[in-house]
Order: sequence, then C-alpha cells, then structure tokens
Amino acid sequence: MNAVITCKEVTKTYGKKKALDHLSLSIPGNGIVGILGPNGCGKSTFFRSLVGLVKPDSGQMKILDRKPGWKTNKDIAYLPDRARWYPNHTVDEAFKWAKHFLDHFELETAIKLADYMDIGRDMKVQGMSRGQEARLMLILCIARNVPLVILDEPFTGIDIISREQIIDGLIDYLQERNQTILISTHEIHEIEGLFDYSIFMDKGTAIWSGETETLRAQYGSMHQVFKTFYKRRLERQ
Repeated sequence: MNAVITCKEVTKTYGKKKALDHLSLSIPGNGIVGILGPNGCGKSTFFRSLVGLVKPDSGQMKILDRKPGWKTNKDIAYLPDRARWYPNHTVDEAFKWAKHFLDHFELETAIKLADYMDIGRDMKVQGMSRGQEARLMLILCIARNVPLVILDEPFTGIDIISREQIIDGLIDYLQERNQTILISTHEIHEIEGLFDYSIFMDKGTAIWSGETETLRAQYGSMHQVFKTFYKRRLERQ
C-alpha cells in the first residue's frame, strides 16, 4: 500500500519544549488512521505541519509525494481543534461560502450529511449547541472530495449523543469514499472501531504504528492499549 504521508526525523521546538522530536513514520492510504495519545504528545503540531501552518526545524515531510505547501493544501481538508464558524451565518450560507471558496466542495454531499446529522439548513450558527456546531464544522470538512482529510480532536467537549451521531455519520459516509482520514483523539474507547491503522504518539515521536487489528489481537481493545502505553504518564496526572 502506497504511503500518503512520510516523515523522517521531523523536529519542531518551541523554546525549550520539543513538540516533535525526530518524528519518523509512514501512513498508508485509503483508510481511517487514528493519531492517538494524551494531550501534549505532539498530535496537533504534527497536523499543523502537514498543512503548512507550522514549519519544522529539521527533517523531511512529504504528503502525496510532495512537500507540504499551498499546492498540497488543495488536496487536504483540515479541521483544526477548537474550530468555529462565522456566528451570523446560517448553515445554508456556510455551505454556499464553502462551495465558493473551498476546492472540491460538494454541495449535494453537504446537504445529505446535514439531513443525516439533523442539522437544519436554516439554523444560525450563533444559536447552535456545541455539538451542533461541531457537526457543522465536520460536514464542511468531509464534504470536500479530496484525497486526505485531517480531523484534529473533533470530539472534544461534545456530548455523547452528538458524538455518536458524528461517528455514525463518518462510518456511513466514508464507506463510499476513496480517501485517507486522519483523526487525532484521546477519546479512545468510544471510537476505536473506526480505525484501520493506528499511530501512538508520546513526547513528539511515534512510539508504535501498525494495523489496528494487530494491537487488538494482542491487548483486546484499543482502550487497553492506551492505558498500557501511557500508564506512567496517567499515574502522574
């Protein structure tokens, strides 16, 4: 299987803290990939590097056989953590904006996803719950027919009912797509069934990567894997 993303010895430092520490990994295409680890392990910095918002201090990074930049970003749909939309827009206006400004945005797909996730197109963002706005942001991202979709902590702060709707929507939608989806999260136990491939990060580096089923066969569940890999860190918290 061809790699969609490759990193070799990628390092990024903020002051005395290494957000990425000689990160080396290879991510296969056409599946859902979990980028897993506790807060502060480097997941968001890794994603920001992929879309050019952060420039690594050293190392090599390739996306779709190219260096990160404005050309590769046309083929990436990126949902950052804590993403918000314009409060005065309705859902319909948000979709029209996305159709005009975002490459490969499919309006019909967005409308279908909104119906599936129970988001009315006349709803105004300003009056939405946190879960409703999160679903809208997800729709705006995954309605783009691009090779790579990056979702950074899309479930943080969302109630369990909204989270289940988002996950069910993702599963149904992605069955019909030939895309690679990266999802970073520390909410393991509720979404572990999504991942075809998993990468565990800690202190800015990849401590394990491989087929998710391989880990399940050894440990029984991804939640148990998480507790095993990060036992010492969790005990210190």
